[in-house]
Amino acid sequence: MEITLNSGHKMPIVGLGVWRMEKEGIRDLVINSIKIGYRHLDCAADYKNEAEVGEALTEAFKTGLVKREDLFVTTKLWNSDHGHVIEACKDSLKKLQLDYLDLYLVHFPVATRHTGVGTTDSALGDDGVLDIDTTISLETTWHDMEKLVSMGLVRSIGISNYDVFLTRDCLAYSKIKPAVNQIETHPYFQRDSLVKFCQKHGICVTAHTPLGGATANAEWFGTVSCLDDPALKEVAEKYKKTVAQVVLRWGIQRNTVVIPKTSKPERLEENFKVFDFELTKEDMEVIKSMDRKYRTNQPAKFWGIDLYA
Repeated sequence: MEITLNSGHKMPIVGLGVWRMEKEGIRDLVINSIKIGYRHLDCAADYKNEAEVGEALTEAFKTGLVKREDLFVTTKLWNSDHGHVIEACKDSLKKLQLDYLDLYLVHFPVATRHTGVGTTDSALGDDGVLDIDTTISLETTWHDMEKLVSMGLVRSIGISNYDVFLTRDCLAYSKIKPAVNQIETHPYFQRDSLVKFCQKHGICVTAHTPLGGATANAEWFGTVSCLDDPALKEVAEKYKKTVAQVVLRWGIQRNTVVIPKTSKPERLEENFKVFDFELTKEDMEVIKSMDRKYRTNQPAKFWGIDLYA
């Protein structure tokens, strides 16, 4: 199942996110995901495992497990490389051992002090606060992103963690419209206005943290996951599915792309088995009523500043 982007390219509606995946486990994770049927991988320079993903992809291509043209690979520009977009993209391509990216995203709408291409540091000032570079505008960054398309390095470009205001601005100054806005969205943080705004203007929404962060965000940010919600457990029981499968299916029926992450083989397979059932309109409404406007991904913990304030 795919969504056609405004660039004309097709994006699989379920992908595998590799955030916080240990380097030594990446090879098996990627190879197993491809064997299960995943054709969409969501990477980022900041995840610091592009090289390991690249080795796994090269193995998959060489052994005939999959062809390059059958995979959709995303990676992201880190904050400290906003003034070095082309170099950063080439660095990611080299690590991933690819000739082109299917999608390249601006990871966060903020430029920070440059620390060297591909180093993906979040440099803090003497006050312990993220050292934001106020000399580089998001418009400048976006026009450099557009150059990547004309250079043939990237097929589609997009944004990530942009709100309605920033997305609107990007639409106004862009020559090539953003194909995707990747945001946190799940039953506890539905962001209906942002999702509908993007879709109205032809921007596909990808849900990062589509399961509400679960254990990973609980560990880092002390947040609560929707997977433990009694109402969701009741819906899952009705369909004889897991809560995670119901939540992913809900995301798909909102016409959003979902990119769950897991390092467990059984969950990897489970998260992909979401095409053999459909939630009723009534159950979609039940889940809609659960919105808490509850963000689980909180980088302010590390940056000393709440960029969402």
